Amino acid sequence: MSNPISSIPNLGPASEAAFAKAGIHTAEEVRELGADEAYRRLLDAGSQPHFIGYYVLHMGLQGRPWNDCQGDEKKALRVRFDAIKAERVGSKAQGRSELEAALQFFGVIEKR
Repeated sequence: MSNPISSIPNLGPASEAAFAKAGIHTAEEVRELGADEAYRRLLDAGSQPHFIGYYVLHMGLQGRPWNDCQGDEKKALRVRFDAIKAERVGSKAQGRSELEAALQFFGVIEKR
């Protein structure tokens, strides 16, 4: 039996739509992938990186309210988020060549 993504605490219709665009359709798929890989796939599918969305996903998979993320735990998640974002945004994963990614980094071309 499969459950909708909105059965994960903190996630609703907007999350379901974003995950569907990334080819993820059930809560079980999200749980199997884990928060980091599921978030990578969201970015690869064109979602804009957003730290709150990242830690909301982590909290939801733990069955915790989104605003339960604080202190050192939040700082550690920020480091992980920044690493995921750095490896995805403006990279080949977003359909850019390394040259385009560098030009975007320096503000020569616009973000996609």
